[in-house]
Amino acid sequence: MRVKLRRIAHTRSGDKGNTSNIAVIAYSDALYPLLKEQLTAERFQDFYRPIVGGPVRRYAVDGLGVLNFVAEGALGGGVSRNLGLDQYGKTLAAAILDVELDIPETLANHLRGR
Repeated sequence: MRVKLRRIAHTRSGDKGNTSNIAVIAYSDALYPLLKEQLTAERFQDFYRPIVGGPVRRYAVDGLGVLNFVAEGALGGGVSRNLGLDQYGKTLAAAILDVELDIPETLANHLRGR
């Protein structure tokens, strides 16, 4: 079944200068391997292609079930320099939750929300 990331994980974010840091945290240990397999740095960068101008690096924190993405050139020159409205890491972290992933029906009981 295909579900939005928001049913599999939640996010936390930060920003420093023109770099955004987004942690994607699986709701359960059972969902983490699928998250790790499907949410690659390339997929993350493709999702943000119009916004993120620099490289994206992904760090897996397996013991915590977390994927940490560091996206350079993501904040239009930096939050204090950008004239765009709400160009912060928290906005980018909320947007990624719309990405869809495939999970087997057997893991449906680990999902959150609808």
